[in-house]
Amino acid sequence: MLRLRFRKEELLFRHPFTISKGTKTHQPTLAVALNFGPAWGAGEAPAINYYGVTTDGMEAQLLRHQASIERYALQAPERFWHFLHHLMPGEHFLTAALDIAGWDLFAQLRRKPLYELLGADIRTAPITDYTIGIDTAEAMQARVLERPWPMYKVKLGTPDDLDLLRAIRAVTEAPLRVDANEGWTYEEAIRLLPELQKLGVVLVEQPLSKIETAAQQALKDQSPLPLIADESCVTEHDVAACVQGFHGINIKLTKCGGITPARRMIAQARQLGLQVMLGSMNECSIGTAALAHLAPLADFLDADGPLLLAEDLATGLTLETHRWMPPQIPGLGIRLTPQKIVTGLAGH
Repeated sequence: MLRLRFRKEELLFRHPFTISKGTKTHQPTLAVALNFGPAWGAGEAPAINYYGVTTDGMEAQLLRHQASIERYALQAPERFWHFLHHLMPGEHFLTAALDIAGWDLFAQLRRKPLYELLGADIRTAPITDYTIGIDTAEAMQARVLERPWPMYKVKLGTPDDLDLLRAIRAVTEAPLRVDANEGWTYEEAIRLLPELQKLGVVLVEQPLSKIETAAQQALKDQSPLPLIADESCVTEHDVAACVQGFHGINIKLTKCGGITPARRMIAQARQLGLQVMLGSMNECSIGTAALAHLAPLADFLDADGPLLLAEDLATGLTLETHRWMPPQIPGLGIRLTPQKIVTGLAGH
């Protein structure tokens, strides 16, 4: 019989983190742990206010459904996801945390690293970028100089975007990815994209609002840079619709519901000729480890949560030449921080 434990946390950012939708100093997250025998599987769901998700809300759902989850016989992670999907419809963030924990536990019981079960060669994983949040030009330059990196992701969506990007270019020659988080109008994007290309930008995420589908399609036809869907691609049901307006999709485990649907999204994107980015929502090492095991299946990786956060809930994940490398041990390969989780998790 499974045992379920969970805990709410507020993880401090190293620096205030700003995107076009607002600023955060802490990342609320819900950590979960599933136990069977000697093994503990871990999962994580960060709360994102513009998706209407809170840790209190996720905790309430777990308290309501804990008994049903603990009665489940974990025989295959995919079946566990379908069980959760029907038990808590629409709860993608929470389902993702439990799905990740289920895969971790299952891989431990099978005595294999998770990437082996996923059919991934960890040696081929792409590097992760490092995100520079919106700030003053001087502060953004300081973030770059503080963390020399071979690929930066720059958050934009302000009237000063070109000046900010020029300031960053003045202190690094690294390729840049830009994420506007729906922050531009069509007219702004048409004006900015050629200038961004001149400044060494290699792709742009979600330039327009997700509801501007016709404008996004027109923008794709004129864009000199690859456009990657983020807010326009939440779950697997959104993938096909992205073909007309984007060159690729950003799959985030938290948004789509976990590893199980992410694998289906990757397969669908490949069939449709879309590029694949795996993205983060400021997860600590728990959620980032799940991305690390999936990373070889993607073209691009944006998984810098542990680098942006001043606090963590697990150990074991390491960087090797800017690639996340889990230990070659069963499961995710991480160990929950003892004073936080499992012993610290509430036994609800």
